[in-house]
Amino acid sequence: MNKFSKYFDHTLLKPDATPQDILKVVSESVALDTAAVCVNGCHVRSVRRFIDAAGSDVKVAAVAGFPLGAMSTNAKAYEVQLALEDGADEIDLVMNIGNAKTGNWAYIEDEVYTIAEMCHESSVILKLIIETCLLTDDEIIHACESARNAGADFVKTSTGFSSGGATVHAVELMKKTVGDDLKVKASGGIRTLDDARAMIDAGADRLGCSATAAILAAYGQTK
Repeated sequence: MNKFSKYFDHTLLKPDATPQDILKVVSESVALDTAAVCVNGCHVRSVRRFIDAAGSDVKVAAVAGFPLGAMSTNAKAYEVQLALEDGADEIDLVMNIGNAKTGNWAYIEDEVYTIAEMCHESSVILKLIIETCLLTDDEIIHACESARNAGADFVKTSTGFSSGGATVHAVELMKKTVGDDLKVKASGGIRTLDDARAMIDAGADRLGCSATAAILAAYGQTK
């Protein structure tokens, strides 16, 4: 990857984000030329319109099953379908963590396969959020293997709304498990240039950040 800004999914997922807040974030994403802008589903249509009008190649990423992952597969599938219809290029789906904790990997794979098929029919990327702060190392490995088996394109560390965010250890473990088969997205708590570099060095292909502008400004000062 030649351009540092293309590591970033500029993100705003707070429940109190206003349309004006979303406009600011998507404007920043276009100006900074990030990989994507990541928003909740209700904002996908307006973000799509803005990016298309700007003639930008920034992708629209929508979360689904967010932030708990505890919805039924049918509910997640409907949410994803609406996001696809509204113009999402990428879906960040929260895994059913309760089933992961009980070792019901067949459930995980069936759910992810269902959503992956929907996404890929529309040439849309699927990232599976496994919420590493709630998993043991063995569960992280199993979650990554299930994501690979079911056809996800990325595994992602965190929602940023649980008890912890991305760690170098989790990213390294995820990358070691998926190798070149899937990509890895680190998200949650990445606030500085040093944080970003540590995650990339650990194997992250994407970074989910709300502090994107500050990190890229710091990067520009080091060049």
